[in-house]
Amino acid sequence: MKRVLSIVILFLVTITANAQDKKAKDLLDQVTAKIKSYKNITIDFKYTLTNLKENINKESKGNVIIEGNKYYLNFMGVTKIFDGKKTYTIVPEDEEVTVSSLNDSDEKAITPSKMLTFFNNGYKFTWDILQDVKGRKIQYIKLVPTNAKDQRKEILLGIDSQTKNVFNVIEIGKNGTRTTLTVNSFKTNQPLSKNQFTFVPSKYPNYYINKLD
Repeated sequence: MKRVLSIVILFLVTITANAQDKKAKDLLDQVTAKIKSYKNITIDFKYTLTNLKENINKESKGNVIIEGNKYYLNFMGVTKIFDGKKTYTIVPEDEEVTVSSLNDSDEKAITPSKMLTFFNNGYKFTWDILQDVKGRKIQYIKLVPTNAKDQRKEILLGIDSQTKNVFNVIEIGKNGTRTTLTVNSFKTNQPLSKNQFTFVPSKYPNYYINKLD
């Protein structure tokens, strides 16, 4: 009888887990479809990095404009422009621009163009907690990297239950480091300059141009 009961309990747990995984996948699919429906996205965000063991607690703000796989990012005093082929990293403090070609080798990197849909590959996911954040219902999905060499233990993806937009991304490293990207402002289909994702050298006349390839 005990063995039968154990099998039944295991069966019920498995069914529940599978149902949660399906719920998680359905929600992630809705988020992906929503993101793909926008012509462009403009985001203001807050980024925090903490590690209690190392006594690290840093906070920064930034903004990014995304259109397809192109982006224009301002973060920590640095501007990054990706025009679909090359990335231009502009550092005013050093008066330097670094030019590099697209690199797809680092699949786990959450680049600006992938930050809202990065979860589609390389993760196992499960339904997690629902939180009330200033009147907004934020549903969390727990993502666990499938690559054992990945230094991230897990990622918590917070999704606004009403809008189906990403609210925040929390990365928890195996070394105890915790990084959180929180969306403060989310605008879509804004009028953009035709040169929004074009690097214009004349704007940086005294800068050293460092071409990596």
